[in-house]
Amino acid sequence: MLLDQLIQFLITGITIGAIYALVGLGFSLIYNASDVVNFAQGEFVMIGAMSAIFIYGAGVPYFVAILIAIFISMFVGVALEKLAIEQARNATVVTTIIITIGASIFLRGAALLIWGKEIYGFPSISGDDPIKVGNITILPQSLWIMACTALFVFLLRYFFQKTLTGKAILACSFNKKAAYLMGIEVKHMLALAYGISGLLGGIAGVLITPITYMTYGAGVMLGLKGFCASILGGMGNSMGAVIGGLILGIVESLGAGFISSGYKDAISFFIILLVLFFRPAGLFGKTGVERV
Repeated sequence: MLLDQLIQFLITGITIGAIYALVGLGFSLIYNASDVVNFAQGEFVMIGAMSAIFIYGAGVPYFVAILIAIFISMFVGVALEKLAIEQARNATVVTTIIITIGASIFLRGAALLIWGKEIYGFPSISGDDPIKVGNITILPQSLWIMACTALFVFLLRYFFQKTLTGKAILACSFNKKAAYLMGIEVKHMLALAYGISGLLGGIAGVLITPITYMTYGAGVMLGLKGFCASILGGMGNSMGAVIGGLILGIVESLGAGFISSGYKDAISFFIILLVLFFRPAGLFGKTGVERV
Protein backbone atom coordinates (compact mmCIF):
# COMPACT_ATOMS: atom_id res chain seq x y z
CA MET A 1 0.00 0.00 0.00
CA LEU A 2 2.79 2.41 0.93
CA LEU A 3 4.67 1.50 -2.25
CA ASP A 4 1.58 2.21 -4.35
CA GLN A 5 1.20 5.59 -2.67
CA LEU A 6 4.86 6.38 -3.27
CA ILE A 7 4.61 5.51 -6.98
CA GLN A 8 1.41 7.56 -7.30
CA PHE A 9 3.07 10.60 -5.71
CA LEU A 10 6.14 10.16 -7.93
CA ILE A 11 3.97 10.15 -11.07
CA THR A 12 2.19 13.29 -9.90
CA GLY A 13 5.52 14.91 -9.05
CA ILE A 14 7.04 14.11 -12.44
CA THR A 15 3.95 15.54 -14.14
CA ILE A 16 4.11 18.86 -12.28
CA GLY A 17 7.90 18.85 -12.43
CA ALA A 18 7.79 18.57 -16.22
CA ILE A 19 5.82 21.85 -16.35
CA TYR A 20 8.32 23.50 -14.00
CA ALA A 21 11.05 22.21 -16.32
CA LEU A 22 9.47 23.91 -19.36
CA VAL A 23 9.13 27.19 -17.47
CA GLY A 24 12.67 26.83 -16.14
CA LEU A 25 13.94 26.25 -19.68
CA GLY A 26 12.43 29.60 -20.65
CA PHE A 27 14.32 31.29 -17.81
CA SER A 28 17.60 29.61 -18.79
CA LEU A 29 17.16 30.44 -22.47
CA ILE A 30 16.75 34.18 -21.88
CA TYR A 31 19.43 34.23 -19.20
CA ASN A 32 21.88 32.61 -21.62
CA ALA A 33 20.98 35.01 -24.42
CA SER A 34 20.94 38.28 -22.47
CA ASP A 35 22.09 37.71 -18.86
CA VAL A 36 18.59 38.76 -17.76
CA VAL A 37 16.21 36.89 -15.45
CA ASN A 38 12.82 37.30 -17.13
CA PHE A 39 10.23 37.47 -14.36
CA ALA A 40 7.46 37.71 -16.95
CA GLN A 41 8.01 34.05 -17.87
CA GLY A 42 5.10 32.89 -15.72
CA GLU A 43 2.78 35.29 -17.55
CA PHE A 44 3.67 33.59 -20.84
CA VAL A 45 2.26 30.39 -19.31
CA MET A 46 -0.92 32.16 -18.21
CA ILE A 47 -1.42 33.93 -21.55
CA GLY A 48 -0.97 30.71 -23.52
CA ALA A 49 -3.49 28.90 -21.34
CA MET A 50 -6.10 31.66 -21.19
CA SER A 51 -5.84 32.32 -24.93
CA ALA A 52 -6.39 28.63 -25.70
CA ILE A 53 -9.41 28.51 -23.39
CA PHE A 54 -11.16 31.46 -24.97
CA ILE A 55 -10.21 30.71 -28.58
CA TYR A 56 -11.52 27.16 -28.18
CA GLY A 57 -14.62 28.53 -26.45
CA ALA A 58 -15.25 30.73 -29.51
CA GLY A 59 -15.70 27.61 -31.64
CA VAL A 60 -12.22 27.19 -33.08
CA PRO A 61 -11.13 23.51 -33.40
CA TYR A 62 -9.20 22.21 -30.40
CA PHE A 63 -5.71 21.81 -31.86
CA VAL A 64 -6.00 24.96 -33.97
CA ALA A 65 -6.90 26.87 -30.80
CA ILE A 66 -3.81 25.45 -29.09
CA LEU A 67 -1.54 26.46 -31.98
CA ILE A 68 -2.96 29.99 -32.08
CA ALA A 69 -2.59 30.33 -28.31
CA ILE A 70 1.05 29.22 -28.44
CA PHE A 71 1.66 31.71 -31.26
CA ILE A 72 0.08 34.48 -29.16
CA SER A 73 2.35 33.63 -26.22
CA MET A 74 5.34 33.60 -28.57
CA PHE A 75 4.29 36.98 -29.99
CA VAL A 76 4.05 38.44 -26.47
CA GLY A 77 7.61 37.25 -25.80
CA VAL A 78 8.93 38.94 -28.94
CA ALA A 79 6.93 42.11 -28.18
CA LEU A 80 8.41 42.23 -24.67
CA GLU A 81 11.92 42.13 -26.10
CA LYS A 82 11.25 44.66 -28.87
CA LEU A 83 9.14 47.17 -26.93
CA ALA A 84 10.87 47.02 -23.53
CA ILE A 85 14.18 45.15 -23.41
CA GLU A 86 15.61 46.47 -26.68
CA GLN A 87 14.65 50.03 -25.80
CA ALA A 88 16.70 49.72 -22.60
CA ARG A 89 19.75 48.20 -24.33
CA ASN A 90 22.18 50.38 -22.40
CA ALA A 91 20.53 49.79 -19.02
CA THR A 92 22.13 47.71 -16.30
CA VAL A 93 21.10 44.10 -15.77
CA VAL A 94 19.26 45.04 -12.56
CA THR A 95 17.27 47.71 -14.41
CA THR A 96 16.37 45.23 -17.13
CA ILE A 97 15.19 42.70 -14.54
CA ILE A 98 12.99 45.41 -13.00
CA ILE A 99 11.56 46.03 -16.48
CA THR A 100 10.57 42.35 -16.73
CA ILE A 101 8.89 42.58 -13.31
CA GLY A 102 6.96 45.62 -14.56
CA ALA A 103 6.02 43.71 -17.72
CA SER A 104 4.75 40.85 -15.56
CA ILE A 105 2.51 43.21 -13.59
CA PHE A 106 1.26 44.83 -16.82
CA LEU A 107 0.44 41.49 -18.47
CA ARG A 108 -1.33 40.27 -15.34
CA GLY A 109 -3.40 43.46 -15.19
CA ALA A 110 -4.27 43.18 -18.89
CA ALA A 111 -5.34 39.56 -18.35
CA LEU A 112 -7.58 40.66 -15.46
CA LEU A 113 -9.28 43.24 -17.68
CA ILE A 114 -9.72 40.81 -20.58
CA TRP A 115 -10.65 37.58 -18.81
CA GLY A 116 -11.70 38.60 -15.31
CA LYS A 117 -11.09 36.79 -12.03
CA GLU A 118 -12.90 33.56 -12.86
CA ILE A 119 -11.20 30.17 -12.79
CA TYR A 120 -11.25 28.39 -16.16
CA GLY A 121 -10.74 24.85 -17.31
CA PHE A 122 -9.61 23.36 -20.60
CA PRO A 123 -10.33 19.90 -22.04
CA SER A 124 -7.64 17.26 -21.92
CA ILE A 125 -5.98 16.22 -25.16
CA SER A 126 -7.23 12.63 -25.03
CA GLY A 127 -10.01 12.61 -22.45
CA ASP A 128 -10.16 12.35 -18.68
CA ASP A 129 -10.68 8.60 -18.24
CA PRO A 130 -7.81 7.47 -15.98
CA ILE A 131 -5.48 4.63 -16.88
CA LYS A 132 -5.32 1.96 -14.17
CA VAL A 133 -2.10 0.01 -13.65
CA GLY A 134 -2.72 -2.17 -10.61
CA ASN A 135 -3.51 0.27 -7.82
CA ILE A 136 -1.84 3.15 -9.68
CA THR A 137 -3.95 5.73 -11.51
CA ILE A 138 -2.47 7.75 -14.35
CA LEU A 139 -4.28 10.57 -16.12
CA PRO A 140 -3.78 10.58 -19.91
CA GLN A 141 -2.90 14.29 -19.70
CA SER A 142 0.03 13.40 -17.44
CA LEU A 143 1.46 11.21 -20.18
CA TRP A 144 1.02 14.04 -22.69
CA ILE A 145 2.84 16.43 -20.37
CA MET A 146 5.77 14.06 -19.89
CA ALA A 147 6.01 13.20 -23.59
CA CYS A 148 5.75 16.81 -24.81
CA THR A 149 8.31 18.01 -22.27
CA ALA A 150 10.76 15.29 -23.32
CA LEU A 151 10.16 16.13 -27.00
CA PHE A 152 10.77 19.86 -26.60
CA VAL A 153 13.83 19.34 -24.42
CA PHE A 154 15.26 17.17 -27.22
CA LEU A 155 14.29 19.67 -29.93
CA LEU A 156 15.83 22.58 -28.04
CA ARG A 157 19.02 20.63 -27.42
CA TYR A 158 19.21 19.79 -31.14
CA PHE A 159 18.43 23.41 -32.10
CA PHE A 160 21.27 24.85 -30.03
CA GLN A 161 23.84 22.18 -30.83
CA LYS A 162 23.17 21.45 -34.52
CA THR A 163 21.68 24.55 -36.17
CA LEU A 164 23.43 27.79 -37.15
CA THR A 165 20.66 29.91 -35.63
CA GLY A 166 20.91 28.11 -32.31
CA LYS A 167 24.68 28.49 -32.29
CA ALA A 168 24.26 32.19 -33.14
CA ILE A 169 22.08 32.67 -30.04
CA LEU A 170 24.73 30.92 -27.94
CA ALA A 171 27.41 33.14 -29.48
CA CYS A 172 25.42 36.22 -28.43
CA SER A 173 25.30 34.88 -24.89
CA PHE A 174 29.09 34.55 -24.73
CA ASN A 175 30.01 37.90 -26.27
CA LYS A 176 27.46 40.13 -28.00
CA LYS A 177 30.06 42.50 -29.47
CA ALA A 178 32.15 39.68 -30.93
CA ALA A 179 29.00 38.03 -32.31
CA TYR A 180 28.00 41.31 -33.98
CA LEU A 181 31.45 41.69 -35.52
CA MET A 182 31.13 38.17 -36.93
CA GLY A 183 27.96 39.22 -38.79
CA ILE A 184 25.34 37.90 -36.36
CA GLU A 185 22.25 40.10 -36.00
CA VAL A 186 22.29 40.26 -32.21
CA LYS A 187 18.95 42.07 -31.96
CA HIS A 188 17.23 39.40 -34.04
CA MET A 189 18.77 36.62 -31.97
CA LEU A 190 17.59 38.18 -28.72
CA ALA A 191 14.07 38.60 -30.12
CA LEU A 192 14.13 34.95 -31.22
CA ALA A 193 15.25 33.85 -27.75
CA TYR A 194 12.33 35.72 -26.15
CA GLY A 195 10.00 34.27 -28.76
CA ILE A 196 11.12 30.70 -28.03
CA SER A 197 10.76 31.44 -24.31
CA GLY A 198 7.19 32.60 -24.93
CA LEU A 199 6.54 29.47 -26.99
CA LEU A 200 7.73 27.25 -24.12
CA GLY A 201 5.50 29.17 -21.71
CA GLY A 202 2.49 28.79 -24.00
CA ILE A 203 3.07 25.05 -24.35
CA ALA A 204 3.37 24.69 -20.58
CA GLY A 205 0.11 26.61 -20.15
CA VAL A 206 -2.01 24.52 -22.50
CA LEU A 207 -0.57 21.30 -21.07
CA ILE A 208 -1.08 22.06 -17.38
CA THR A 209 -4.52 23.73 -17.51
CA PRO A 210 -6.56 20.51 -17.97
CA ILE A 211 -5.11 19.32 -14.65
CA THR A 212 -4.89 22.45 -12.50
CA TYR A 213 -7.25 24.98 -14.14
CA MET A 214 -6.17 28.54 -14.87
CA THR A 215 -6.81 32.10 -13.70
CA TYR A 216 -5.29 35.48 -14.53
CA GLY A 217 -2.93 35.34 -11.53
CA ALA A 218 -1.74 31.74 -11.88
CA GLY A 219 1.39 32.76 -13.77
CA VAL A 220 2.99 34.26 -10.67
CA MET A 221 3.44 30.97 -8.82
CA LEU A 222 4.27 29.01 -11.96
CA GLY A 223 6.91 31.60 -12.81
CA LEU A 224 8.40 31.40 -9.33
CA LYS A 225 8.52 27.61 -9.50
CA GLY A 226 10.20 27.76 -12.90
CA PHE A 227 12.70 30.25 -11.51
CA CYS A 228 13.35 27.92 -8.58
CA ALA A 229 13.92 25.06 -11.03
CA SER A 230 16.52 27.17 -12.86
CA ILE A 231 18.23 28.12 -9.60
CA LEU A 232 18.18 24.53 -8.37
CA GLY A 233 19.73 23.18 -11.57
CA GLY A 234 22.13 26.08 -12.04
CA MET A 235 21.06 29.33 -13.70
CA GLY A 236 21.83 29.18 -17.41
CA ASN A 237 22.15 25.37 -17.45
CA SER A 238 19.25 24.18 -19.61
CA MET A 239 19.46 20.51 -18.68
CA GLY A 240 19.99 21.57 -15.07
CA ALA A 241 16.70 23.49 -15.24
CA VAL A 242 14.93 20.36 -16.50
CA ILE A 243 16.37 18.19 -13.72
CA GLY A 244 15.72 20.95 -11.17
CA GLY A 245 12.08 21.15 -12.27
CA LEU A 246 11.62 17.40 -11.91
CA ILE A 247 13.26 17.38 -8.47
CA LEU A 248 11.06 20.28 -7.37
CA GLY A 249 7.89 18.60 -8.61
CA ILE A 250 8.70 15.29 -6.94
CA VAL A 251 9.61 16.93 -3.62
CA GLU A 252 6.38 18.94 -3.70
CA SER A 253 4.28 15.87 -4.41
CA LEU A 254 5.95 13.75 -1.71
CA GLY A 255 5.67 16.60 0.79
CA ALA A 256 1.99 17.13 0.01
CA GLY A 257 1.27 13.40 0.19
CA PHE A 258 3.21 12.39 3.29
CA ILE A 259 3.26 15.64 5.29
CA SER A 260 0.58 18.15 4.30
CA SER A 261 -0.55 19.84 1.11
CA GLY A 262 -0.51 23.13 3.02
CA TYR A 263 3.30 22.96 3.20
CA LYS A 264 3.79 22.09 -0.47
CA ASP A 265 5.06 25.49 -1.59
CA ALA A 266 6.96 26.11 1.65
CA ILE A 267 8.92 22.86 1.23
CA SER A 268 9.96 23.83 -2.30
CA PHE A 269 11.17 27.29 -1.34
CA PHE A 270 12.94 25.92 1.74
CA ILE A 271 14.93 23.55 -0.49
CA ILE A 272 15.87 26.45 -2.75
CA LEU A 273 17.11 28.42 0.26
CA LEU A 274 19.25 25.46 1.30
CA VAL A 275 20.71 25.15 -2.19
CA LEU A 276 21.46 28.88 -2.35
CA PHE A 277 23.07 28.74 1.08
CA PHE A 278 25.30 25.70 0.50
CA ARG A 279 25.75 25.80 -3.29
CA PRO A 280 24.83 29.21 -4.75
CA ALA A 281 25.66 28.12 -8.31
CA GLY A 282 23.01 25.38 -8.17
CA LEU A 283 23.39 21.63 -8.33
CA PHE A 284 24.83 21.64 -11.85
CA GLY A 285 26.14 25.20 -12.11
CA LYS A 286 29.80 26.02 -12.44
CA THR A 287 31.49 27.62 -9.47
CA GLY A 288 34.41 29.89 -9.92
CA VAL A 289 36.50 32.67 -8.47
CA GLU A 290 36.66 36.13 -9.98
CA ARG A 291 39.62 38.43 -9.24
CA VAL A 292 38.49 41.99 -8.52
